[in-house]
Amino acid sequence: MNTVEMLGYAASIMIALSLTMKNIVKLRVLNFIGCMLFTTYALLINAWPVAITNGFIACINVYFLLKIHNEKVKLPHSIA
Repeated sequence: MNTVEMLGYAASIMIALSLTMKNIVKLRVLNFIGCMLFTTYALLINAWPVAITNGFIACINVYFLLKIHNEKVKLPHSIA
C-alpha cells in the first residue's frame, strides 16, 4: 500500500468516525479533518469532483464551527 492509498483510508476512517460523535463540535472537527484529507487525496489522484465536494464540505464545517464559537462567546458568563 502506498502513501496516497493510506491517505484515502485515513480520510475514510475520519469521516466514518465523525459520524459516530454525539457532540456536534467533535463531529464537525473530525469531519473537517476527514474532508481535508479526502481533498488532498483527490488532488493527488486528479479526482476533481471528489476534491471540490470535500473542499466545499470542509468550508461548511468551518462556517458552522465559527458560528458555534461565536454563539458561545456572546453568552454571558455565569457568576459562581
